[in-house]
Amino acid sequence: MTETILQESTGRTIESALVVPKLGFVGVGWIGRNRLQALADSSVADIAAVVDPDSACVRACQETAPGLHVCSGFEDLLAQDLDAVVIATPSALHAEQCIAAFNRGLAVFCQKPLGRTAAEVRQVVQAARRADRLLGVDLSYRWTRAASVVRDIVRAGRIGRVFNIELTFFNAYGPNKPWFYDLRLAGGGCVIDLGVHLVDLALWTMGFPEIVETRSRLYNKGVLLKKNSAAVEDFATAQLQTADNATVTVQCSWNLHAGCDAVIAARFYGEQGAVMFENVNGSFYDFTARLCNGTKATSLVEPPDAWFGRAAVEWAKKLRASRRFDPEAEEHIPVAAVLDSIYGR
Repeated sequence: MTETILQESTGRTIESALVVPKLGFVGVGWIGRNRLQALADSSVADIAAVVDPDSACVRACQETAPGLHVCSGFEDLLAQDLDAVVIATPSALHAEQCIAAFNRGLAVFCQKPLGRTAAEVRQVVQAARRADRLLGVDLSYRWTRAASVVRDIVRAGRIGRVFNIELTFFNAYGPNKPWFYDLRLAGGGCVIDLGVHLVDLALWTMGFPEIVETRSRLYNKGVLLKKNSAAVEDFATAQLQTADNATVTVQCSWNLHAGCDAVIAARFYGEQGAVMFENVNGSFYDFTARLCNGTKATSLVEPPDAWFGRAAVEWAKKLRASRRFDPEAEEHIPVAAVLDSIYGR
């Protein structure tokens, strides 16, 4: 991607429209291949290079993007003629790989969590700011039509002051990779895997209010975990208090007996009504938005909505306009800080 620089009458330089950015993919398991496919289908970026130790995954990518360069390792990929990297590796590698890419002058789109702790997330954001490069994180539920409508209603004050928020992500399954169950590699269990989406939805919808108090309980196979336990949680509940006296309740799980594949919801209760983001019939992909007043519920959004992969495509569109740092990346720091508080660290 060649940047064209224009001179304004003030003498300040600005970036004009950019040609199609060249992307490298680091990690192309199920999520990584899905994001690669979404970007290939969108035609907003050039799928240029890939690295993954699993040759079958690489071959699947080659079928989607014939001619892409297969790299021998991460350093080899960084040495290619690229504009950005898409990272979907195990969580322990995210911060290190993001920072290495920024140090090479590349933009980054990273799978969540951006880091295992708030300190790691802060380091990544600082590296992006120093390099003046775009950082995107795959907090994909933000990009559903239902979540977007819910946020617009809350921000417009249509339900009055929000005083109670209920967030749920119950999953009947658990991750199928061993590293998810290693605290050092994953940074935590279901909270950092699923709860990150819930905390992000709440803060993003509410305009990132200050969290002044956190109480939480973490369980593994029904047993309450002690502080500093080496085990990761498969069920967690937390209650957060905002500076403006709203209560936020978070519940998430792996392998919960929920009677369906998943229960996913974000419900915002205000003084003049409520608005709700909810999955349909246990689906991981179909969501509704409803506006509630007393006993009346009005449907705002119904499936279908082809949102899966939209976060990556929208990041690539932004990248096509400018590779420069977007201050919205700072929003990832308070989300990570809340996760830290749930873990008591």
